[in-house]
Amino acid sequence: MTDINLADVTIHIDRETDTGIRDKIDTALRNLNGVISVHMPNEKPHLLMVEYNPDATTSQNMLHTVRELAGHAEMISL
Repeated sequence: MTDINLADVTIHIDRETDTGIRDKIDTALRNLNGVISVHMPNEKPHLLMVEYNPDATTSQNMLHTVRELAGHAEMISL
């Protein structure tokens, strides 16, 4: 059995980002090769927590994807 290297990142978006854009972000991130899970808590709509395989994608790739859809986004933790 092969172990998969996993990492987490938290991305901050505008608190006012509407549900439609949040759904598009969720779908786009889940479609990236290497993304394992995406968590977008309803009680904190400005935060995205993503678990991913850093051997398959990068946090910068995810940040770029989010910025394309939300306009502004920044990484707040790795």
